[in-house]
Amino acid sequence: QVQLVESGGGLVQAGGSLRLSCAASGRTFSSDAMGWFRQAPGKERDFVAAISWSGATRYYAGSVEGRFTISRDNAKNMVYLQMNTLKPEDTAVYYCAVSLGSRATTRVNEYDYWGQGTQVTVSS
Repeated sequence: QVQLVESGGGLVQAGGSLRLSCAASGRTFSSDAMGWFRQAPGKERDFVAAISWSGATRYYAGSVEGRFTISRDNAKNMVYLQMNTLKPEDTAVYYCAVSLGSRATTRVNEYDYWGQGTQVTVSS
């Protein structure tokens, strides 16, 4: 069974930082891209960041570029999202996902496995 488990969410004041982690298990992820998406209340699930297996290719949503950093540790089957200078509009449930055989992709329909999400709340 493939499982993705997010952690690290919480409540933070605007301007603060959080680091989200995602632990993947259940299969080999050696050629798979990983990504982060988020869904705010009343909105669709939006792309946040993606990273290729090697880490050489990374994509970011324009709204987070320069503030967020995605990284991965393949030996541990982990992917991370460092979030700095957080804004209230970053408040959402954040989801980790895996895209099989993908270098990296921003498209939600190209991801095959999803975690259950972790809540990030940024207060003003």
